[in-house]
Amino acid sequence: MKLCVMVQLCALLTLTQEAPGREKCACELSSREKLFPHEKLRIVKANASDCNSNITPQKTVELESLLLGLERRLAQLHKDVQVLEKEDDGELYGVLSLYVIENEMTEKLLKCNKDLNTTVAPTEPPQGTCPRSRLLNVTGPRVYTAGEYPGSYSYGAWGRDPRPEQGKESWYWLVMMTSNNRYAHYVRLYSSLSALIIGVSVPGNIQIHSSNPATNTIQGPNNVLYGGALYYNCYNQDAVCRFNLTTKAVTTLQLPKGTRYNSKGNFCHLEECYPYTDLDLATDDSGVWVIYTTNQDYGNLVLSKVEEGEPPKLGQTWRTSVYKQAVTNTFMACGVLYATRYINRGMEEIFYSFNTVTGTERFNIGIFINKMSPNIQALNYSPVDQMLHAYCDSNMVSYKMLFG
Repeated sequence: MKLCVMVQLCALLTLTQEAPGREKCACELSSREKLFPHEKLRIVKANASDCNSNITPQKTVELESLLLGLERRLAQLHKDVQVLEKEDDGELYGVLSLYVIENEMTEKLLKCNKDLNTTVAPTEPPQGTCPRSRLLNVTGPRVYTAGEYPGSYSYGAWGRDPRPEQGKESWYWLVMMTSNNRYAHYVRLYSSLSALIIGVSVPGNIQIHSSNPATNTIQGPNNVLYGGALYYNCYNQDAVCRFNLTTKAVTTLQLPKGTRYNSKGNFCHLEECYPYTDLDLATDDSGVWVIYTTNQDYGNLVLSKVEEGEPPKLGQTWRTSVYKQAVTNTFMACGVLYATRYINRGMEEIFYSFNTVTGTERFNIGIFINKMSPNIQALNYSPVDQMLHAYCDSNMVSYKMLFG
């Protein structure tokens, strides 16, 4: 037994010693993939470095705003295309062709009138204080943004200064009711529309008072900025306050005895009233206006011009026959007062106008505004760019106004 084991071990030792040494081998690797583009990577790195040094924060803000605007606009364009597709009549003329036919027919009719020596009706005179002031339509929205505080502060107002200080022509202002949807104590400024959309405020807040509410702070959302000063309903007063953003001085304009205030003469519709909207401040090409109501006028709208001065004074006053609580908002354009009413959650109607030049009223304007949210807490017209700025349930929306 032991001898057998010894023989196996000796055989194993012999085989191990006689085995040849392990030879070295080399393999040639052939890859079908392209070589790593080191040179392209170097160029990309160089370009990225140049971009970081050349693109300023201001350009970044503008690009981000542009992209946001395009995103909003594409959705609207998609809806418009869908409408046009539904109006496609196959072998008949399309919408654009109908416009061409309309123009051609108009030209033939004019020629016929001329040939027959007929008297053409005179052109409708301007409605107000501007050369072209007959409001034809409101289109848009052109801007729709939640701004810097999305979902916060349901009541407020925003817009542009129709008579801005030098160097502030592109600035926008924002006033939010930061206390109980009723009161505010500062104005927030933005150097451009792009800055407002993405929420970059420069120079930031300009305070009227350190606490809120307090004497001379803002009551209600219907405010305007004109000539570097904010006009608003003074806290707990039937008066207009003017806050100079440069000097921080506040002056007041007392309204007539019997003026309704402290949420006793609000804008309303069937479902609700908008609290503390007794006084509505408005601007147009001619200056500042205040829209309100009094006990003597039985709740009908009253319009007064605010004359500049130290302190400001109440100018000419007009009385209307439209009941204020049947109105949801008002604004001024070219010396004409316009009033809106609630149609449904998606539509508002400009139904009424009062011409301060002719003294005429109209109740059949029939211009509709597509709403982005159910309620419009404030409307401000900007004669700088003919835009109507709306504050809607904490969102900022603007529409283009078309005049004839």
